[in-house]
Amino acid sequence: MSKANKHHTQAIALQWTPLKEAVPKVAASGSGALADEILRIAKENNIPIREDKDLVQILSLLDIGESIPAQVHTAIAEILAFIYWSNQQYEEIINLEE
Repeated sequence: MSKANKHHTQAIALQWTPLKEAVPKVAASGSGALADEILRIAKENNIPIREDKDLVQILSLLDIGESIPAQVHTAIAEILAFIYWSNQQYEEIINLEE
Protein backbone atom coordinates (compact mmCIF):
# COMPACT_ATOMS: atom_id res chain seq x y z
CA MET A 1 0.00 0.00 0.00
CA SER A 2 1.28 3.40 -0.69
CA LYS A 3 0.37 7.01 -0.38
CA ALA A 4 2.01 9.44 -2.74
CA ASN A 5 1.75 13.19 -2.97
CA LYS A 6 4.00 15.90 -4.36
CA HIS A 7 6.30 15.95 -1.32
CA HIS A 8 6.02 12.64 0.44
CA THR A 9 5.66 8.92 -0.15
CA GLN A 10 4.54 6.59 2.61
CA ALA A 11 4.44 2.77 2.40
CA ILE A 12 3.44 -0.10 4.65
CA ALA A 13 4.27 -3.73 3.90
CA LEU A 14 2.10 -6.44 5.41
CA GLN A 15 3.04 -10.03 6.12
CA TRP A 16 0.64 -12.87 6.79
CA THR A 17 1.08 -16.58 7.25
CA PRO A 18 -2.53 -17.84 7.33
CA LEU A 19 -1.76 -21.19 8.95
CA LYS A 20 0.23 -19.54 11.76
CA GLU A 21 -1.38 -16.15 12.28
CA ALA A 22 -4.98 -15.02 12.55
CA VAL A 23 -4.32 -11.59 11.04
CA PRO A 24 -1.58 -9.87 9.03
CA LYS A 25 1.23 -7.97 10.74
CA VAL A 26 3.23 -4.91 9.74
CA ALA A 27 6.45 -6.16 8.12
CA ALA A 28 7.87 -2.77 7.09
CA SER A 29 6.86 0.84 7.33
CA GLY A 30 8.44 4.04 6.19
CA SER A 31 8.22 7.36 4.46
CA GLY A 32 10.35 9.19 1.93
CA ALA A 33 13.38 7.21 0.75
CA LEU A 34 12.47 4.21 2.94
CA ALA A 35 8.98 4.09 1.42
CA ASP A 36 10.50 4.24 -2.04
CA GLU A 37 12.73 1.28 -1.13
CA ILE A 38 9.76 -0.71 0.20
CA LEU A 39 7.89 -0.07 -3.05
CA ARG A 40 10.96 -0.92 -5.18
CA ILE A 41 11.39 -4.27 -3.39
CA ALA A 42 7.69 -5.04 -3.78
CA LYS A 43 7.80 -4.30 -7.52
CA GLU A 44 10.96 -6.36 -8.04
CA ASN A 45 9.32 -9.31 -6.32
CA ASN A 46 5.96 -8.96 -8.11
CA ILE A 47 4.20 -8.20 -4.85
CA PRO A 48 0.88 -6.47 -5.52
CA ILE A 49 0.77 -2.83 -4.46
CA ARG A 50 -2.48 -1.19 -3.46
CA GLU A 51 -2.85 2.52 -2.83
CA ASP A 52 -5.10 3.51 0.06
CA LYS A 53 -4.12 6.75 1.76
CA ASP A 54 -6.56 6.36 4.65
CA LEU A 55 -5.42 2.83 5.46
CA VAL A 56 -1.74 3.81 5.22
CA GLN A 57 -2.40 6.62 7.66
CA ILE A 58 -3.89 4.17 10.18
CA LEU A 59 -1.28 1.43 9.66
CA SER A 60 1.61 3.89 9.92
CA LEU A 61 0.75 4.24 13.62
CA LEU A 62 1.59 0.56 14.20
CA ASP A 63 5.02 -0.81 15.10
CA ILE A 64 6.86 -3.38 12.99
CA GLY A 65 5.57 -6.83 13.94
CA GLU A 66 2.32 -5.45 15.36
CA SER A 67 -0.91 -7.19 14.32
CA ILE A 68 -3.52 -5.34 12.32
CA PRO A 69 -6.26 -3.99 14.63
CA ALA A 70 -9.81 -5.26 14.33
CA GLN A 71 -11.03 -1.84 13.17
CA VAL A 72 -9.30 -2.30 9.79
CA HIS A 73 -9.93 -6.02 9.20
CA THR A 74 -12.53 -5.28 6.51
CA ALA A 75 -10.09 -3.08 4.62
CA ILE A 76 -7.38 -5.75 4.90
CA ALA A 77 -9.83 -8.41 3.68
CA GLU A 78 -10.49 -6.26 0.60
CA ILE A 79 -6.75 -5.99 -0.02
CA LEU A 80 -6.29 -9.74 0.32
CA ALA A 81 -9.14 -10.29 -2.15
CA PHE A 82 -7.35 -7.90 -4.55
CA ILE A 83 -4.10 -9.85 -4.13
CA TYR A 84 -5.80 -13.20 -4.73
CA TRP A 85 -7.50 -11.76 -7.83
CA SER A 86 -4.17 -10.34 -9.07
CA ASN A 87 -2.44 -13.69 -8.56
CA GLN A 88 -5.21 -15.49 -10.44
CA GLN A 89 -4.95 -13.03 -13.36
CA TYR A 90 -1.15 -13.49 -13.43
CA GLU A 91 -1.47 -17.30 -13.46
CA GLU A 92 -4.01 -17.12 -16.31
CA ILE A 93 -1.61 -14.99 -18.38
CA ILE A 94 1.26 -17.41 -17.73
CA ASN A 95 -0.92 -20.38 -18.71
CA LEU A 96 -1.91 -18.64 -21.97
CA GLU A 97 1.74 -18.10 -22.86
CA GLU A 98 2.63 -21.78 -22.43
